[in-house]
Amino acid sequence: MTDTIFALSSGAPPAAIGVVRISGPAAGDAVRALAGELPEPRRASLRMLRDGEGRQLDRALVLWFDGPRTATGEDLAEFHCHGGRAVVAAIEDALGAIGGLRRAEPGEFTRRAFANGVIDLAEAEGLGDLLAAETELQRRAAQASAGGGLSRRVEGWRDRVLHLSALVEAVLDFGDEDDVDALPEMFHVELSRLAGEWRETIEAPRAERLRDGVRVVLAGPPNSGKSSLFNALLDEGAAIVSEEAGTTRDVIERPVAFSGVPFVLVDTAGLREEGAGQIEQIGIGRARTELEKADIVLWLGPEGEGPDGAWEIASRCDVDEGAKREPKYVVSAVTGTGIGDLTRGLVDAARSLLPKPGEAPLNARQGSALAEALGAIEDISADDDPLLTGERLRLARLALDRLLGRHSTEDMLDALFGRFCIGK
Repeated sequence: MTDTIFALSSGAPPAAIGVVRISGPAAGDAVRALAGELPEPRRASLRMLRDGEGRQLDRALVLWFDGPRTATGEDLAEFHCHGGRAVVAAIEDALGAIGGLRRAEPGEFTRRAFANGVIDLAEAEGLGDLLAAETELQRRAAQASAGGGLSRRVEGWRDRVLHLSALVEAVLDFGDEDDVDALPEMFHVELSRLAGEWRETIEAPRAERLRDGVRVVLAGPPNSGKSSLFNALLDEGAAIVSEEAGTTRDVIERPVAFSGVPFVLVDTAGLREEGAGQIEQIGIGRARTELEKADIVLWLGPEGEGPDGAWEIASRCDVDEGAKREPKYVVSAVTGTGIGDLTRGLVDAARSLLPKPGEAPLNARQGSALAEALGAIEDISADDDPLLTGERLRLARLALDRLLGRHSTEDMLDALFGRFCIGK
């Protein structure tokens, strides 16, 4: 029998309102124990909550939802109480004293929704991203996934694969009859369309880049103005600025949003071949590693000496005008000249690297599953044995099922739901 769980599902107290959620077979008993009786389903009812000794806890709104048509797929109740720490603690203590009830683990409500078929794994992953969203672009992408946008698309693909499988089965079952002797031409046309759609989706920007932010690395030799520009872009003194060469000896990174677009700015040690001490050499090695991981490199060193594709930045236009013949941007961290133009340029470039607004992008796990489905069908040819073709289509369906979480390991589920907050 499934345990009945409870937790505070609203923000940490103190707050105006606290929402204590209960889910499981004993949820109704818990409501009766604290509120006296079950209210009418799906209608808020004002009740006095009392503990097992009859002491008043709080006057709260009580909501009762009988399963399975609930957020978790099982009986569920909510107490909307005052959000003070003492009030919430008293209600939780009273619930904990009831037999069969226990405090929820992180993400356990959502995990029950998944286990009971209320949401699939792609929707659960989107919900996790929605809870962590800090920018408008992140919110819209996560909302699309949590709302089932990706799941509906995958279900559509799966239905089309099933239809193709049915055509193969018809050839296998009735191939000796005159009217069914080979796969129709539309079979391979549809197969090609599916493969094209999957390839395009796999190659599109991923959810991780949107979640983590576009990685912008500031690079160049010592005293080229990297830390000053880093601070100017952040509008804070995150990095130490000094005339002494080698001041920045490690990687410093900060998340930031420009015009609602998420970035991670990375300040690095000055790149030089000679004169660096042992600790600074470690920092230089880390700086070179960051260059390999960067989405955009702002090169503040001598023109033409940066990595391929780096943006040439003339970083000290207030004292060193004309230092670069063809800089992409001319800026000064001291006067603020060009900083706005640079941030707008970063935003424009980032939009091409990130999923389109409102699009439900794939994450790494989902992309791997879809790539597996693509690998199963892309080598199917008209000369293949129908048995082999049918098996490849079956493997593609299994990969799509894995994308939606119909075949998932406990370890993977533990990792996903473990990043949810308690009460969600």
